Amino acid sequence: MRVAIDAIPLLLRSAGVKTYLFNWIVSLRRVAGDGRVVTFPSLGPLVSYSHERSVLGRLPTLGRLALLHARNSLPSPWLDWSGPSADVFHASQQSWNPPRRGRVTATLYDMTCWLVPETHSRANVAGARHFAERVLCRADGLIAISESTRRDALRILNLPPEKVEVIYPGVSDAFFQTTPESAGAAAAKYGLERPYVLFVGTIEPRKNVDRLLDAWAALAPSVRSEFDLVLAGPLGWAEPSTVARLQSPSASVRYLGYVPEEDLPGLTRGASVFVYPSLYEGFGLPIGQAMAAGVPVVTSNVSSMPEAAGEAALLADPSSTQEIAGAIETLLLSESLRTQLSAHGLRLAERYRWEHCAAVSWRFFERVCA
Repeated sequence: MRVAIDAIPLLLRSAGVKTYLFNWIVSLRRVAGDGRVVTFPSLGPLVSYSHERSVLGRLPTLGRLALLHARNSLPSPWLDWSGPSADVFHASQQSWNPPRRGRVTATLYDMTCWLVPETHSRANVAGARHFAERVLCRADGLIAISESTRRDALRILNLPPEKVEVIYPGVSDAFFQTTPESAGAAAAKYGLERPYVLFVGTIEPRKNVDRLLDAWAALAPSVRSEFDLVLAGPLGWAEPSTVARLQSPSASVRYLGYVPEEDLPGLTRGASVFVYPSLYEGFGLPIGQAMAAGVPVVTSNVSSMPEAAGEAALLADPSSTQEIAGAIETLLLSESLRTQLSAHGLRLAERYRWEHCAAVSWRFFERVCA
């Protein structure tokens, strides 16, 4: 069996999807053996990635994006000989005309463009719905990255339940292998001199950053005098008012901007608490990363986040500034509770190993082919 993975997101500016796709392909190749997992378009060996730029140079990237445009625009017969030869083609949201030969699969990351469309641009919403119509509803099999996403997709898209399988994403080994030394190095690099609460994610409306800043301001002054709130992540399609707040923060708030992938494990390990009050997530990969690094979590009580965090988190209503502030303060004031949640997180994070995700995914592809 040969599987072709649509790797177009690796050529684009992307956050969670790029992290997932890069590590998934690398892990699938380890599980399946060389030559049985190829990419479309061909990218060669995958060594490293950045959320901010393509894994290839400028000209190779432009050439491959031109090929994608041609495949999306030209009649279907052209696709069958222009694409990779494989038993399964796993499509990304950018590919609207997957080849007709072989089986077609895709990953369901989330249903935000249906459930919280106001947090996306109109182009994103239109693109997601077009992909659903052209690919998701016709696919031979789908991977959902959480049971929450699976339930939402079955309900919204009216998909056959037997076609959708839940396979949790993985967390990079670097988060499991963090040490006090790597945490100290990250703190020194970013000038973090006090204990801190950490948020990691693209700054965009769904991440609920404004309410997080409001919750931090509502904490007791004695707490804010001891801890900083540190936010790391690129500016996405955030409201200008949110950007202004981050760029003119209060004394106990630090916005680091985009943090390279290699710095995130140490930065995460050094946090006293990880906070992620998102309005909706298909999984919430930063939650799994914090758990793997042994950091207790405050996150939302909606969508997939209770499923991803399990017993390693305090849950709060993301629409309530008071609940978010209360959960953060409860953890910061209780070292014993932080220790308890950290232990739960380390244990539960073992189910988010990439080798496990890849092995289960390969069996999924075998079932689709059968």
